[in-house]
Amino acid sequence: MNEKLVRVGATYLPVQNPASSAQWYSVNLGAEISYQDSDKAILNLANQSFFLVKAGGNQSAGFFDKNGEEHFSLTFEVDGLSALEELHHKFKQQKIKTGDIEDRGHAGRNFVFWDMDGNMFDVWSELSPDFKKRYTID
Repeated sequence: MNEKLVRVGATYLPVQNPASSAQWYSVNLGAEISYQDSDKAILNLANQSFFLVKAGGNQSAGFFDKNGEEHFSLTFEVDGLSALEELHHKFKQQKIKTGDIEDRGHAGRNFVFWDMDGNMFDVWSELSPDFKKRYTID
């Protein structure tokens, strides 16, 4: 047998109100809501499922690095710098809390944004080579 992890199927995010958060993801990020009850909402977004789970207290999916800086736990990818710049502009227009576009010393550029519950995400201007190959994106 050749058992190995093949893909990430779902990501779980803490939220205060699954219904409100699901609506935010739908309106602002284009997520499709596939299930919703009082404790969770399941979204289809960026080729995976996101479970928005009602959490207690002030929790988020991020963490603080060794320097005390808030850090994201998830990076979305877009296809190229112009797509990154357009998305950044759109998020600003939508009044989504958004950081500046950054050069982090590797290929491409990035920016961070936060959802309504304080979950921090990264966006990178480079699609992974494996994704491009599998989905024949040039």
